[in-house]
Amino acid sequence: MPLGRTWQVVAGSAAIGLAVALGAVAASGPWDSGQRTAERRHAADRDRVLAAAGHRHTPPPDTPAVTPPAPSAAPVLLPAPASATGAGKGASAGSASATGTAPDPAALKALLDPLMASDGLGTLRTGIVVDTATGTVLYDHRAATPSTPASTTKLATATAALATLGAGHRLTTTVVLGKDGRVVLVGGGDPTLELGGLADDTAAALKARGATSVRLGYDTSLYSGSSLHPIGHNENLAPVTALMVREGRLDDSDSGTADRSFTPARDAADAFADLLRDRGITVEGAVSEHSGRGGTRLAAHRSAPLDELVERMLTNSDNDLAEALARQVARATGRPASFAGGAAAIPDVLRRLGVPLPGASFHDGSGLDGADKVAATTLARILALAASPAHPELRPVLTGLPVAGFTGTLADRFRATRGAGVVHAKTGTLTGTNTIAGTTVTPAGRLLAFAFLTDGTTDADAAQSALDRLATALTR
Repeated sequence: MPLGRTWQVVAGSAAIGLAVALGAVAASGPWDSGQRTAERRHAADRDRVLAAAGHRHTPPPDTPAVTPPAPSAAPVLLPAPASATGAGKGASAGSASATGTAPDPAALKALLDPLMASDGLGTLRTGIVVDTATGTVLYDHRAATPSTPASTTKLATATAALATLGAGHRLTTTVVLGKDGRVVLVGGGDPTLELGGLADDTAAALKARGATSVRLGYDTSLYSGSSLHPIGHNENLAPVTALMVREGRLDDSDSGTADRSFTPARDAADAFADLLRDRGITVEGAVSEHSGRGGTRLAAHRSAPLDELVERMLTNSDNDLAEALARQVARATGRPASFAGGAAAIPDVLRRLGVPLPGASFHDGSGLDGADKVAATTLARILALAASPAHPELRPVLTGLPVAGFTGTLADRFRATRGAGVVHAKTGTLTGTNTIAGTTVTPAGRLLAFAFLTDGTTDADAAQSALDRLATALTR
């Protein structure tokens, strides 16, 4: 799906609950009314181009009518003074302002406890609700007990990546000319790589040097260790390598499960060779692995900025991006760019941010490993931290969350419920495990962070429905 569409889709609903949610998010969190990073950049770039050309951004008289954008929700819920937040430091710090009053903990317990007892949940059930404006825990059901997080692990990966690398960081794939005259495609860890533009620039650089015939190699040395996840070759994740095109997908999909290549790096290099040939460069002999160290750069391709990659990862639950970002965090903290390196780096970054990690055990960046253990309190505190005015660099953790009933992995959930459009959450599913962690807005306009996890489930659909009821209950 496109990287920017969240609030444009939500705003199309006439439901009062959605209008309240829009106003509350604008009032209770400084992330541009929930608008996604890519969407903001696209609009800003368009306006700059139009302004430079002397155009006003108005359609000509004969332009067909289109649905206007949603009006500002500020008249619905105005921001409270900043002094009303009571926000603390570190992981407990909340959003820039708060509206209305937080739910009463006793009333919340009376509401949620029966739902936590649902037959659809498994043998282990944990949950927490936190008021993001103050960091106050409003509900706690064994919240410090570690549980299998599944894909909600990506919240931790996203936070560690943004905090370590910065929102504007890009993953760079290069083409270099080695001292032996070989052209080498050097992987930069970008699983979203497209090669067309890189081939254009490489061919132009070679022709400028008078070279029309080359040998081609490829370099994946940025990463170390096994490329195969413990779950083995799987439709959820390609072998994790520093060089791949479109996540090693063997179909036209851009998200979700797909048949994956067993040799994504070699496939990328072969595809690059074909593209060079199409551009008048003869590639001699077979493509092979070759070090690009010390070579002269001919061309480079930079990924989308990290904040956009994080949003894509969370919205689509993109395992390939999650493992790539985990390795980038490992490299940035001086560890090997491997499964083990990423698994060690992520909790270390979270500790520095003040996030509690009771019983935590990380083994990957995607949550596909059933040995991962994270407590509900860890996930909720990550979300509260992302809402804090002290950490604007973490805002994509919130803007990347799927929107209930509308986008990403929640597009088909929460339909015809009060949670549709109001609940924003990352979900996780493994055999016997179901989780959900995200934010929602109360009718009074209070932004809450929540996490509900369950292990030992026997019916995934029943478990998801039970978790959805828990999240929806917070919107009452």
